[in-house]
Amino acid sequence: MRFYLSFFLFLLTFCATAQDVATDFDAVDSLYREDQFYVGITYNTLLKKPSGLRQNKFSTGLSFGFLRDMPINKNRTFSIAAGLGYSLSIYNQNLEIQPVNGDNTYQIIASGNYFSKDKISLHYVDVPVEFRWRNSTPDSHKFWRIYLGLKLSYLLYDQYKLVSTDVTIKQSHNKDLNDFQYGVYLSTGWNTWNIYAYYGLNPLFKSSAKIDNQTIDMNAANFGIMFYIL
Repeated sequence: MRFYLSFFLFLLTFCATAQDVATDFDAVDSLYREDQFYVGITYNTLLKKPSGLRQNKFSTGLSFGFLRDMPINKNRTFSIAAGLGYSLSIYNQNLEIQPVNGDNTYQIIASGNYFSKDKISLHYVDVPVEFRWRNSTPDSHKFWRIYLGLKLSYLLYDQYKLVSTDVTIKQSHNKDLNDFQYGVYLSTGWNTWNIYAYYGLNPLFKSSAKIDNQTIDMNAANFGIMFYIL
């Protein structure tokens, strides 16, 4: 995770530098486009959790990508944006995934049973589409924004790791995970700082993943901050 945080800090520094450089140009571009690169960091939470499932430690997320800004009015305050990106979602929790004869069994780690790590890491390629409003002008990158979006994500790679006093389990390519995720999000704020919230509309797991014959129907919600590069 240190690598991802270092990379995030690098992109954030680059973002701030790019915005400062942009203000040095004297020419006014009346056909400007806004916020075409993005970097975000989030706290990830699980909703509709099975009874007894709880999150522990801090479940983080990182995303970055490119959005093509396409203004739809003369003042360029409204636009549509579509793009491509990458996201990493990490969930620290107490769900044990145990491979048995080519299939997985799922159970909640009982309270009192010690484990130092129980983590699911999900790597996605994202296709976001946004409807945007901002009160920007051609000669300033400081403005209010409200961006409403729909995001489709494809699971590139997954990894599960459990370390306890009794067992160590490492697993990837879990066939019970949904390959596609889709959800809605909101990004709003002023200038550099923007609040970001995402709500997943479908479960992380397929119906084949069950605890005591009950489907694991939980979905994801992410909250954090988003930074944009002009």
